[in-house]
Amino acid sequence: MSDTSYLPTGGPSSADPVSAAADLLKRLRAAPPLTHCITNSVVTGFTANVLLALGAAPAMVDIVGEAGMFAGAASGVLINLGTPTPEQRAASLEAAAGANTAGTPWVLDPVAIGVLPVRTGLAGELAALRPTAIRGNASEILALAGLSAGGRGVDATDTPEAAADAARTLAERWGARSPSPARWI
Repeated sequence: MSDTSYLPTGGPSSADPVSAAADLLKRLRAAPPLTHCITNSVVTGFTANVLLALGAAPAMVDIVGEAGMFAGAASGVLINLGTPTPEQRAASLEAAAGANTAGTPWVLDPVAIGVLPVRTGLAGELAALRPTAIRGNASEILALAGLSAGGRGVDATDTPEAAADAARTLAERWGARSPSPARWI
């Protein structure tokens, strides 16, 4: 597995949040992570530029036959379902499986699921592969838990408080690595 020394260890810090963030950034830049992103076409450049600004090395590898292999070499994987082409859908499943085999942490971002059947089904398949974390708005979390038809595209129509039990359900069902539902919303 890749170096993850920049990741926080232990519980929440009582230190000043600005100092804690600066320390995390310093540790991240000391061991720049190679971040494998399968993301939507709307934010590909933005995602790459943010990762570069933080000191990470982004790679947008969404080709079947390469995505799983690359996930094993990466420090982390992001799978964002914003504009899932057929190739990206297959590459996402391949990358998640490759990340799991290699022990690479990966994040599922189930963008706009619930109302849209193709990405909702894909999100369910990916969640069953046990992501390290799920990053979604309240409506996406409710939809992934099967408790709602979803929000309005990328906009949530539900509150984080309404999704707290759904986040706990997902954590129990898919084996979250963090017991804090707030990290899933």
